[in-house]
Amino acid sequence: MNKFPRWKYVMIVVILMFGIVYAIPNLYGDNPAVQISNQNGTEINRTVVSQIQSLLTKHNYKTLSVTPEGSKLLIRFPNTDTQLSAKEVLEDALGEKYIVAPNLAPATPAWLLALNAHPMKYGLDLQGGVHFLLSVDVASVVKHRVDGEVRNVTASLRQDRIRYSGLSRAGTGNVNIRFKSQTLLDEAYKKVTKTSRDFTWTRESTGGEFVLSGEMDPTILQSVTQNTMKQALMTLRKRVNELGISEPIVQTQGQDRISVDLPGVQDTARAQEILGKTATLEFRMVDYQHDANSAVQGVLPAGTELLYNEAGQPVLLHNDVILQGSAITSATSTVDENGKPSVSIRLGGGGNESKFSRTTAANVGKPMGTVYIDKKPVIKEIDGKEVISYRTEKKVINVATIQSALGNTFQITGLKDMGYARDLALLLRSGALPTSLAVIESRIVGPSLGKQNIEKGERSVLVGLIMICIFIIAYYRWFGVIGTIGLVFNLIIIVAILSMLGLTLTLPSIAGIILTVGMAIDANVLINERIREELRNGLGIQGSIHAGYERAFATIVDSNVTTLIVAIVLLAVATGAVQGFAVTLTVGILTSMFTAVMVTRGLANLLYGGKELKQLSIGIKI
Repeated sequence: MNKFPRWKYVMIVVILMFGIVYAIPNLYGDNPAVQISNQNGTEINRTVVSQIQSLLTKHNYKTLSVTPEGSKLLIRFPNTDTQLSAKEVLEDALGEKYIVAPNLAPATPAWLLALNAHPMKYGLDLQGGVHFLLSVDVASVVKHRVDGEVRNVTASLRQDRIRYSGLSRAGTGNVNIRFKSQTLLDEAYKKVTKTSRDFTWTRESTGGEFVLSGEMDPTILQSVTQNTMKQALMTLRKRVNELGISEPIVQTQGQDRISVDLPGVQDTARAQEILGKTATLEFRMVDYQHDANSAVQGVLPAGTELLYNEAGQPVLLHNDVILQGSAITSATSTVDENGKPSVSIRLGGGGNESKFSRTTAANVGKPMGTVYIDKKPVIKEIDGKEVISYRTEKKVINVATIQSALGNTFQITGLKDMGYARDLALLLRSGALPTSLAVIESRIVGPSLGKQNIEKGERSVLVGLIMICIFIIAYYRWFGVIGTIGLVFNLIIIVAILSMLGLTLTLPSIAGIILTVGMAIDANVLINERIREELRNGLGIQGSIHAGYERAFATIVDSNVTTLIVAIVLLAVATGAVQGFAVTLTVGILTSMFTAVMVTRGLANLLYGGKELKQLSIGIKI
């Protein structure tokens, strides 16, 4: 009685080894590091690596290692002070062609990394850095979509000579079209129900008014909102990666907000400027036949727009856009033949490259302007509430004479400085945001506070574990020792699984681990008390052990499943830190059921199974 088959012991040992291997990397910690990458994304050559090593030696900076990682170079330092000092020296020496970013590099041995065993990443509350909460202007995208559909509807009515007397908007996705007669209303209804299926149409004829009301399908509006958020999220992630930031966290929060955590970053102004820009470009022909200064006085020729360049001088442009920024697939900051800052452009993603090539071929010797477009949020307080509106800004950053037909590669020259060229290239590479963003919250978390949080979190887990172990060993004797081994086993597997999932460790995640440590012992208490009860009832020792595990199993499952349901609901609906807590809780519940039922029973069977026993060390004498 109470014997496990060999395959169960093998399974327990394999899982234990798996847990140890994938939990161990969290013991090695991190090394302060500096990550160097090329602006154009290419690999750093050996000459530059030698230059960097000579520079570090010259300034007596002690390094742990200088190793290439893909197209980047990672330099590890023994402490943070050396890291920050070396970062400033390297930035000055390497110039604007390279991105020099602070980093925290795991000190995990190579053999563990070869097994894809990595430590958990630390969140902003533990590591320090910059936090942004961005509001996405989803409403403007929805309005643009509805306006486009309304234009299509009215155009189709005009095409069929069905005249309407008025048009008004009601709410986000509603439109009312008025007619002068019932006949026109009926004709319009037949037309729009066939050509515009995105709306649900109804007819109303009351008090001499003939109104055709349309309501856009809510699923379409929801789809537009979701697609906008997905595109904004993807673009922000690309921009963060371009900044060279280690382990960023970019995730949605609610219906129209995005949370961005940038560990290790302290320059909020630079990060905010890059993340919030919706920047894109338009290429248009310059109207050189009319005087721009006359247009400033109000004499604006038809089909043109008056904009200003960096120096504040007026430039008259044709409205026709011959190329948009969406066609750009690659952008790199560089210098032109005169040594001036420029951006090299490669096309291939917008669908209007042929128009660009034809237009430039037909206008050789004529000026073409590059228009930089950005939307900036304006936050005003109205009736005690902050209201966000958006202002579109356009400026001409370059006017150049077309020397020949332009193909898929060309340069934007005449930029004011290399920093401007670098930022412009970054924004064009990562793509334009689908709509405007407003920073509604930003804060800096210091690394010293994060260090204290980590130490306190680790101390909480250890103190809680030790106190529980002391209690159950004192109360249940050898069965308490078995429960303690199961509890330690449970903690190792939790850490291993969370590391494999790539969980970002935050204070709520640590709270979830502490909670599961406390909950995990409940199952052992139920089992031990059931064994003691069977012993008091006169059942034999082997029968009591068997009955204790068998009869307590249903209660253990019931108690854990109810908690698991709550954890899964949290996992589904929560975001951010609460979601991290839910992940930890879910993993902890599942692992605690395994260790409490399978592991501790395996240990009990090894100690007591199949033996003649006169007494059992479980805290009572029978």
